[in-house]
Amino acid sequence: MTTWLDDQEHAAWLKLAGVLELLPGALDSQLRQDAGLTHFEYLVLAMLSETPGRTLRMTALAARTNATLPRLSHVARRLEERHLVERLPCPEDARATNARLTEHGWQTLVATAPGHVGAVRRYVFDALSPEQVSQLGEIAGTVLARLDPDGRFAHTFSGRGPDAAART
Repeated sequence: MTTWLDDQEHAAWLKLAGVLELLPGALDSQLRQDAGLTHFEYLVLAMLSETPGRTLRMTALAARTNATLPRLSHVARRLEERHLVERLPCPEDARATNARLTEHGWQTLVATAPGHVGAVRRYVFDALSPEQVSQLGEIAGTVLARLDPDGRFAHTFSGRGPDAAART
């Protein structure tokens, strides 16, 4: 038997669904305008920036970005064409491929981060009180734990994200 949403849950869900639909497009728009990057491409660069040697196996990078290997390979090829990322054989396993953030990719990430942070602030945090920011963190953490019970994305969403990486 289905337990239908009550009026309060329905209203909250519709608002959340609106955020889930509109926010990615707004972030993509800012990143495309400022750097010619999609939000996912920015995330790939950021995840590489947070690793030793700015290098990860493609399988690990796929896990950190919640991407399939074919999708990540396609994006890595585009980033490689722009000299933001390079792919090379993994020295520990010749069957594997590593992705490494180039110096140009690092500089692009550093230059792009302030605008991205500005967009995140403008679209999300400037509209909230400090108490609401705390509540948002708690709520998002609870929902994330439900969606990711094994903690596969614990590193990706540990509180040190793409914008923190570019500030260092």
